[in-house]
Amino acid sequence: MNPEGYSCEAAPLYGGRYDELPAQSSAPTMVQFTTVNITTEPPQDHIIWSLCCLVYLNPFCLGLAALIYSIKARDRKVVGDLEGARHYGSTARCLNIISTVLTSIAIFLFIIIFTKLIYLLTDISRQL
Repeated sequence: MNPEGYSCEAAPLYGGRYDELPAQSSAPTMVQFTTVNITTEPPQDHIIWSLCCLVYLNPFCLGLAALIYSIKARDRKVVGDLEGARHYGSTARCLNIISTVLTSIAIFLFIIIFTKLIYLLTDISRQL
């Protein structure tokens, strides 16, 4: 592949003409740049909601699991893995929603049962 009399260092490594130096060009070259600005909001980690679910609304330890996923999402966001942070944040959000719904149902049922019990006790005391 290497012709006799030419060393590898003497062969030019550009695709131009061989009778001019590489720094000299026959026609001005135009370089066009395209800039794409994608403004995406950073993924949310829902850590405040997870802390509230851990402290106040913790059925089946869902608040703890949500807090763990929130911390993982924050770590992924700091590292720069936005897709991983989005995945962990989405999981934390789902766990927080489930925890909040279950706790809301439990509180609603407690209020209904408590008011029915009070009503029943007042009705029994009237009969006596």
